Amino acid sequence: MTAITYKEQEAGYFAGYGAAMEGFTKLGGTFGGGGTNPACERYAWGYVQGIEAGAAAKGATSKLDVKISYKNGASFSASTDLQTQISSWYSSGTQVVFSCGGSMVNSVVAAVGSSTSEYIIGVDTDQHALSKQVITSAMKGLGASVEKVLGQYYDGTWDANLGGKAQNLGAADDATGLPTSDAAWRFKTFTVSQYNTLFAAVKNGTLVPDGTVPSDINDANWWATNTANMSHISVTLDK
Repeated sequence: MTAITYKEQEAGYFAGYGAAMEGFTKLGGTFGGGGTNPACERYAWGYVQGIEAGAAAKGATSKLDVKISYKNGASFSASTDLQTQISSWYSSGTQVVFSCGGSMVNSVVAAVGSSTSEYIIGVDTDQHALSKQVITSAMKGLGASVEKVLGQYYDGTWDANLGGKAQNLGAADDATGLPTSDAAWRFKTFTVSQYNTLFAAVKNGTLVPDGTVPSDINDANWWATNTANMSHISVTLDK
């Protein structure tokens, strides 16, 4: 048996950076696992770091508003409560929501409805086909991961790299990123060239998004403490 884990903080970072560079000033994220799922926690923390960095790169002159929530995502499922929550976010001015967790995205798609001015960030795979309002997706490179592991297996490195071991894959392995096909790239301001430069910095280790997330991430005090030095965003935990 072998295992693969991912540096979700990188994919979240790319998505948050792109959203801030696109010019969104009111952003949200709804996350699965009720605040106890490590992958979702890494996505969330990377997303916020990316928004801060993107806002700085864009030269934002006022703080971006960021809403984070876990309260309707414990089961990773779509629900009326989640749709109602995200609808209220959009109604109060939130422009883009990172939907991070299984079929939760169906509630966010329903909340967007026929709008052409609110957007969604998908997760794990390229989800642009779910709605014309999916502007990008924070992806894990599942295909690249399989190719890597099969390559290691056929190279005869089962004992050295695979058997009873886990590998934590990220941009260095082409295992985190955003989709860049013409169909999936729906940013109008943030360019593929800018993304490629950002991706290269993470891939070569020049830029390392923090992936260390404590278990109390579903706590307003944690967010207040850990974003206190971020000068370009203001984070609110919607509990």
